[in-house]
Amino acid sequence: MPENVNINRRSLIRKSMLALLLAKADIAWGATIFAVRIWPADEYTRVTIESDGKLDAKQFFVTSPPRLAVDIEGIDLNPALRELVGQVKSDDPFIAGLRVGQNAPGVVRLVLDLKQAALPQVFSLPPVAAYQHRLVFDLYPAKPIDPMEELIAERLSGKQTDAGAAAARAAASALKDPLGELITQKGSKTGGSPTSSTPLNTTNSVAARAISTVVTGKIDRLIVVALDPGHGGEDPGATGPAGTREKDVVLQVAHKLRERINASTIKGNPMRAFLTRDADFFVPLNVRVQKAQRVKADLFISIHADAFTEERARGASVFALSEKGASSASARYLANKENSADLVGGVNVKVKDKQVQRAILDMSTTAQINDSLKLGTNLLGEIGGFAKLHKPRVEQAGFAVLKAPDIPSVLIETAFISNPQEEERLRDDAYQNKLADAIMRGIERYFAKNPPLARTRTSS
Repeated sequence: MPENVNINRRSLIRKSMLALLLAKADIAWGATIFAVRIWPADEYTRVTIESDGKLDAKQFFVTSPPRLAVDIEGIDLNPALRELVGQVKSDDPFIAGLRVGQNAPGVVRLVLDLKQAALPQVFSLPPVAAYQHRLVFDLYPAKPIDPMEELIAERLSGKQTDAGAAAARAAASALKDPLGELITQKGSKTGGSPTSSTPLNTTNSVAARAISTVVTGKIDRLIVVALDPGHGGEDPGATGPAGTREKDVVLQVAHKLRERINASTIKGNPMRAFLTRDADFFVPLNVRVQKAQRVKADLFISIHADAFTEERARGASVFALSEKGASSASARYLANKENSADLVGGVNVKVKDKQVQRAILDMSTTAQINDSLKLGTNLLGEIGGFAKLHKPRVEQAGFAVLKAPDIPSVLIETAFISNPQEEERLRDDAYQNKLADAIMRGIERYFAKNPPLARTRTSS
């Protein structure tokens, strides 16, 4: 046999052996961890592990003392995972501490010591946008937060003794629907968990009357405006040339607007703002809508900061829902972009209530859209009094977050964060105050011509 044939054969064998060794090494070392993140919030805390390959995990929950153990397979302990320990903050509502160790060859165990009973969810997310594979641990409270209780507590603040406030809260807690029949007597709202649909209950009139008496000593109409700061948590939204994140500036504007709403009245009736998120955490689009419905919001205002591939794009815009398709190509583009927030933020599709979501997103009415256009026109007029407008009229498209069938809903793009000049304005405290003032005036103008009425209760 010629010598060159033997050389080629030996070379082929060496290459094959090298390929097998590399494959074995890949199996032994598994995925590479790129980043670990913790997003603490009162509603839930999220832990994210990002890697270049899908991670398989098994979870074990122990109730006493409460702790969650997660075995991550196919990886070895590395510095990135050790960083998680130092990321736990003392004010985290759920996590008291975190331990990490090599449980077995190729298996890392994370143990989260918890401050309260929790309902954990562990799931994987495929690569999307700037993220690669993500393994997610969500820790929800065993007793979900009732958004109505927060509004009741604010309404009680400064109006009576602590004992009186406690009595009213106890009465509210006794109701399946915290305000019972008060929707027609007192004009207030209903409560519920942030992620599930709760039947309305109007039978407990004794508790309802107790709240009415303790709260103010008279009957009034609590007007609720749901404010929806876009994006949050894993979803930063758009990012400006100087690094400004949309999720941050819109939350700042929402906080300023909340102060103005809570200090205002409409025809003598108190107003309260309800935020779908009041901190840096992710909220799925359909849950934002559900939250507004559970507090029986009179209005829903989603706050964003636009972005485009060209820096010269500028100006504020206001959008309402459309029954017949987008009013322009740019409106359709923006709706598609905003509707993809769930993919970036990370939704656990295994527990997503598709039936509830479908009911919410398919019941939009002509009346709701007409009222939304009226609200949007008032808002656009006030914003246009001091800022440049991208379009002179309210545009329409199929925004998922605007599809509450019974609440006038608009989405405000405050400016183009991708424009350097407008990014700088959005970061400015004085400019944020102007935006909040303008939106507040728009709300007042809308209510001046469309006064909120006592709602008729229906069972769901």
